[in-house]
Amino acid sequence: MPTVKVLDLESKEVGEIELADAVFGVALNEPLIHEAVRSFLANRRAGTSATKTRGDVSGSGRKLWKQKGTGRARIASLRSPLWKGGGNAHGPQPRDWSYNLPKKMRKRAMCSAISERLREGNLIIVNEWKFDQPKTKEFINTLGSLKLGGKTLIVDSLKNTKLMLASRNVQTAKVVNSYGVNIYDLVNHQKLVLTPRTVEELTGILQPRARDDEEHYHSHADEGGGEATQGPQAPRRTSRNRGAQA
Repeated sequence: MPTVKVLDLESKEVGEIELADAVFGVALNEPLIHEAVRSFLANRRAGTSATKTRGDVSGSGRKLWKQKGTGRARIASLRSPLWKGGGNAHGPQPRDWSYNLPKKMRKRAMCSAISERLREGNLIIVNEWKFDQPKTKEFINTLGSLKLGGKTLIVDSLKNTKLMLASRNVQTAKVVNSYGVNIYDLVNHQKLVLTPRTVEELTGILQPRARDDEEHYHSHADEGGGEATQGPQAPRRTSRNRGAQA
């Protein structure tokens, strides 16, 4: 289990905390992280872009001139895509871009990203975010004391009103709770700041369940022809010989 120092807001060490290997000791899996980020961005798309077809644009539907004898090109409708002001033939239409990524893959990708931040030395544990007043200047000075340059993701309770008010005008900092952490923010922010409480919450959210391990064991037993998943066998039915005499 990796051990990380716990700091106060003045960057002084006040203790240590042990992190679970199931969440903070996962190997880097770039293809999985890429797929999770791609799914997150696809689910965030509005999908409302649209163009008007020839049935949507305004204009008469009558034939402008007769088919033959005028010397001009034949035409059926003013709303044809061939004409200026006509409809669009193959333009974008509203659609749903979202698709579902399995829960185990999403959790594993987040664990891999958090573990990589820890190996880079960009994961910091702060004892408590406590301010006397919700002042942006005080929050910026605290970031400087903790040497948090660049984009910083702070995971703390949203009930910490002073922290929320002090950080909302800082473009390089974002505050979320444990349930609001997503793979895109973990990749997009260079620094990750947690508290002992949020470490415990993230461990409970992201660690593999005992049920998942049991399903994994059963699936391997099926592949190996084992008896781990074999239940009680149904009784075999035997046909009666009605012609036989007792």
